[in-house]
Amino acid sequence: MKYLLLGYHHESKWDALTPTELEAVGPECGQRDDELRRSGHLVAMGSLGHTRMTTSLRTKGGKLVVTDGPYVETKEQLGGLVIIEAKDLNEAIQIASRHPAACLNEHLGWGLELRPFDRYEEA
Repeated sequence: MKYLLLGYHHESKWDALTPTELEAVGPECGQRDDELRRSGHLVAMGSLGHTRMTTSLRTKGGKLVVTDGPYVETKEQLGGLVIIEAKDLNEAIQIASRHPAACLNEHLGWGLELRPFDRYEEA
């Protein structure tokens, strides 16, 4: 079964990091990402651009409305996504617990949301 991990953080805290602090985040995250790759459970992953780069699309009155910025206001911002393969929720939790957003940089407000796919298909 495939699961989606949505990674959240506080962009304002991320933006406040010094270049030295930013450099320190990379290697530790890279090691964790490599562990996920080697585990054979990783299907896909990606980091998202800053929310100021967001474009939202909604239908209003039967017409498409396109606006700049995120549609939903939240305390934390969506920063990335990962798709994993796991036999069940328990295994998915174990796999997700090794992701950097689940176990590193608490001071940046990192966290994960784990959701199973009802339907998954590749293009």
